[in-house]
Amino acid sequence: MKRQITVEVLLRDREESLGLENLTSEADLSRPITHPDPASPGLALAGFTERVVGGRVQVFGETEMAYLESLEATLVDERLRHLFHHDVPAVFVTKELEVDAQFLKTAREFQIPVFRTTMGTGQFFQRLNPYLEAALAPTVSLHGSLADVYGVGLLFVGESGIGKSECVL
Repeated sequence: MKRQITVEVLLRDREESLGLENLTSEADLSRPITHPDPASPGLALAGFTERVVGGRVQVFGETEMAYLESLEATLVDERLRHLFHHDVPAVFVTKELEVDAQFLKTAREFQIPVFRTTMGTGQFFQRLNPYLEAALAPTVSLHGSLADVYGVGLLFVGESGIGKSECVL
């Protein structure tokens, strides 16, 4: 089963260290994040959305926001809608950039939370990426006993109560 966390869990764990300001307080924070790599939506904003992965947070930096400002309002709305149709869990805007009302209106329609941070885009990626990788890493639970034999670890695994500890002893 693929692991996931919600935007709410991300906020609980990293809101302060990432310096996040919630611009859409009414948005759905129970949205699942399933992909460990944040994405910059440059190509998607240009119209190429075939490779957009759902469950992946989107990070808008100076380049993405400047590109949106260069477009007509109707085209901005169209491009954001195409991107937001791909199960975007949350949007982060870096460098404390201004987010226009149309951007927030479209995000609200899709119930996508939008957060702003004072951090630069590169620094934001460096802080968010390790957290998501750890939170979404695959895990395995085993019953076992570990022994150190001349510096080599031996792991005895098996069903509970089968006698692993006695074998180690």
